Order: sequence, then C-alpha cells, then structure tokens
Amino acid sequence: LRQDDPDGTGDDDDIVKDPATAEIFSSWAIFILIMLLVFSLWTSYYLHRRKIQAVHETVVSIFSGMLVGLIIRIAPGHYIQDAVSFNYGYFFNLLLPPIILNSGFQLHQSNFFKNISSILTFAIVGTALSCLVLGIVLFLWSQTGLDGLKLTLVECISVGATLSATDPVTVLAIFNAYKVDPKLYTLIFGESILNDAVSIVMFETAQKFHGQKVYASSLFKGIGMFCGTFIISMIIGVGTGVFVSLTLKHSKVRRMPQVEVCVVFLLAYASYFFSTGCHMSGIVSLLFCGITLRRYAYYNMSRRTQLATKFIFELLAQLSENFIFVYLGLSLFTEIDLVYKPLFIVISALGLCLARWCAVFPLSKVINIVHKTRVKRRHNRSGIIGINNDNIEDEIPEPYQMILFWGGLRGAVGVALAAGLEGEHGASLRATILVDVVLTVIIFGGTISSMLEIVGIRTGVENTDSMDDDDEFDVENNNTYQPRFKARSSVAVAPLAGLPNDAISLRTSTNDSGLEEGTSTSRPHSTSGSALRESISNIQNIWGSIPSDQGKWLQHLDEQVIKPVLLDS
Repeated sequence: LRQDDPDGTGDDDDIVKDPATAEIFSSWAIFILIMLLVFSLWTSYYLHRRKIQAVHETVVSIFSGMLVGLIIRIAPGHYIQDAVSFNYGYFFNLLLPPIILNSGFQLHQSNFFKNISSILTFAIVGTALSCLVLGIVLFLWSQTGLDGLKLTLVECISVGATLSATDPVTVLAIFNAYKVDPKLYTLIFGESILNDAVSIVMFETAQKFHGQKVYASSLFKGIGMFCGTFIISMIIGVGTGVFVSLTLKHSKVRRMPQVEVCVVFLLAYASYFFSTGCHMSGIVSLLFCGITLRRYAYYNMSRRTQLATKFIFELLAQLSENFIFVYLGLSLFTEIDLVYKPLFIVISALGLCLARWCAVFPLSKVINIVHKTRVKRRHNRSGIIGINNDNIEDEIPEPYQMILFWGGLRGAVGVALAAGLEGEHGASLRATILVDVVLTVIIFGGTISSMLEIVGIRTGVENTDSMDDDDEFDVENNNTYQPRFKARSSVAVAPLAGLPNDAISLRTSTNDSGLEEGTSTSRPHSTSGSALRESISNIQNIWGSIPSDQGKWLQHLDEQVIKPVLLDS
C-alpha cells in the first residue's frame, strides 16, 4: 500500500498505520467492490429477464466502476483509493486463471477441430500481424515528437502485443442471446482463447529485448524464443491433463467426490504456477490443461465430480470476468500514476483498427483461396469437372469477416500486461492501453448487435454440438428430475481396429463428430497393456490416410490411439 502524504501533513500516514483504522478502511474498500459486483450480476439477471440483448452487463460494469471511481477520486483521503486500485498480482494469480481454465474446459471441441486451421491462422499469424502493424504505427508516430514521446521499437512492439489480446466476453454473450451461427461463434471464441496466450508470450518475448539493440537477426531470435516458450508451455499443460486422466483412471478416488474435485482443481492450477516458475507461459499451460481435462479426464470422473467441476469452473470464471470489468472502470480514476496523452491515445486507437483489419481481411482471403484450391483438388480426384471458384462457397464469408473485425475487442489481459511497461514513458503507455481497452468494449461491444443485423448474419441457429446442457434437472420445468442419459440397448462392440469412428467412440453424441460427451456405451473391459497395443496398431492406418478436412486426422488419432489409453472402460 502507498504510504505517501499528498498534503504534506503526515496525518493520513498516522491514520493508516493504526491497525484498527486500516482494517476499517479495508472493509469499506472490499464492501465497495462486492456491491459493484452484485450490481453487475443483478444487471445481468435483469437484462436476461427483460430480453434486452443490445446491452451487456460488462458495459454496465465498466460505467458503474467509472462512476464509483470518480466519487472515490474526488473524496478526501487516499487509503480507499489505494485499496481498490488495480492490483496486477491479484489479476494474474487469482482473476485470470479461472477464466482461462474455464475457456479450455468449456471449449466446443467438435466445432473447434473442424475449424482448427482457420482458428490457428487468426490466433497466431493474425495476432503477430496485429502486433507488428500497431507497433510500427506507434513507432512512426513517436518519431514525429508531437506528443513528447520518443519510444523505442521494442516499446512499441510491446504495446502492440498488449493490445493484440482480444477479450470478446461481451460479443460472445450477445452471440449466445441471438443464437448466432455456431461456426462464427467458434471462430471468435477459438481465436480469443489462443490469442490471449499468444499475446502474453509475444509480450514476454519482446520484453527480453528491452534495453538491447535490435538487429535483423533479432526477429528470428524472437520467433525462436516465442515458439520454444509456447511449445514447452503447451507440453506442460497437456502433460498435466494426461497425468490427471491416468490418476483418475487407475485410482479409486472417484469414491470420494470431494477429494476428486479438489485434486482436479489443484493440479490444474499447479500447471499454471509450475509453468510460470519455469519462466514459461502459465496461461498457455492452463489453457491446454483445461482442454485435456475436458477431453479425457472428464470421462474418468464420477458423475458428481463432472457436475461439480463444470459448475465451479463456470462460477469462478463469471465472478472473475465481472470483477475485471468493474476493476477496469475503477482504474480510470483511481490510478493516480497514469499520464494521459490525448493525441497519442487517438493515434493508438486508429492504429488498433488498422491492425485488426490487417489481421482479419487479408488472412480471410488467404484462407478462402486455400479452401477453394483444396475443394477443387478433391473434386478433380473424384472425376468431377467444371468446378471453379465461383461455384465454391467461401470458408470465411464477407459478413463473417466484418463481425470478426468488429468483435475483436481488447480486454483486461492487455491492461495487466501493461504493468510490465516501465521506464520514462511507462505511465503514458499504461494510460493509453487502459483507455483503448475501455473504448473498444464500450463502442464495439455496445454496437455488435446492430452490426449483426447490418451485415445479415444468421441468428436463431440451434447448435447441436452444444455442451451447455449438462444439468441433472431443468430448474424451469417444475423442478422435475429429468435424466440426461437415457437407457439404451447394449450393443456388442468389436475390436477397435476394425470399427469406424462412431462405433469406437467411448461416448456418443447427437452429432457425427464423436467429439462431445453423451451416452456411455458398453465395451469389453481391456487392460492398459491391451489398450496400448490396440492403439499402436492403429497408428499406421491413421498416417497412411490423412484426410484433407480440417482436424479430421487429429480426430482419428484421438479416437483410435489416445482415448483407449487414457480413458477408463
């Protein structure tokens, strides 16, 4: 806590040093944050009941935080102001991990892997383009000296990395309300969860060059550092998820659901802190740990643990998200160390739009060209002639491209990363990033529903791959118990090697992808050794016939090799 004395009297310091008085001020600060959070959640309920879809509670949370922050700023004293200021340690250690873990755990895996190529293109190549474009724009502007900012290229690239982290919480909530096409939802959601991880690694990589001379070879060095950090972090996360899956499979911990939930939760968080402690990216590790837990460990859990983990992860993520937006609004007025440069803020906002445009439209065109070439090649092999580009639908249609551009909001990850911007111009850069984040959430998030109507996006589409309906009973249906899994006639299952994907799936679903949970099917019990031998025997078939569809080969590898080893019978 800050112990300075702005009045020069020393009175405030004497008051703060008194433990009893300090406890009172802390209680008031926590009470203010809790009431803002309650107001945000109640607003969410009210908007949902009134079917008001044009406004999201995140925008209301920011405005309420700004109002309360202004009142605290003009009030006498500074202790409460210090207590409610944005704490970056709390953000990275308490608020951000639940959001990332829940994003990976709730990922619509069938839609995700169907569009894996497009998602990776936007998340990795698009984020890199956005970072470089914005960084170059800010560097060129700083060379004019009109704002008194003389920034280095590394500082500008660091700002570009912080403002490349998208956070479309508002957009996705409105998508859910309007029931937007699942493919568009998956593209934005998939990009965002990987984009945060990529942005954080890019920022950390750029910071390693701080104070050093940058040469042409530094670009390749930076790319190597980025790839190494990302891959090792991903391995840590996946390894943790596999370890949890095998632990649940070969133990009887499911007989004690309370212990089982704690073990899953703590080991997931352990991957985050272990990766961070190894100078890797804890966010990347936690994201892939969540994906692996849902894909494999989830089916080794007891039913009570399945429901508990899903509910706890969602609960913590929602509290963290609302808390973060309240924090952002408060920070505009409670952060006294910020230096606002209006002209630089305008330039950065315009550069942000240009960077997002470069990350969406050119890459979408490349994706469409590759898609049409692949389709034509497939038809030529089948003996179908007369197929040209005009007869093939775009993989990313123009309306989708516009929503991808409009929905690329900036979020609290960028604000938290900005805490690492030190030096002579650190206060100005942090203020610029904070204002840009708030502006994008208010302007783009507040108009996304109108943009859906303008560009003609399909709404009211039911997603058959949805994983959200995982409750034991429907609270709106007279509290009547409605089993999710209905009994079916048992089917004899032949050895894995001779069956198609839908027959060997350990859990069936209403879709044909085999990637979602559903009714448990019975199959002969097999030991770990036999399952491993069967899995190895299937690898040759997979590599021998890799389909051209996005992620199809990965689905075959998952169904025929990985699942038999990690999942219980």
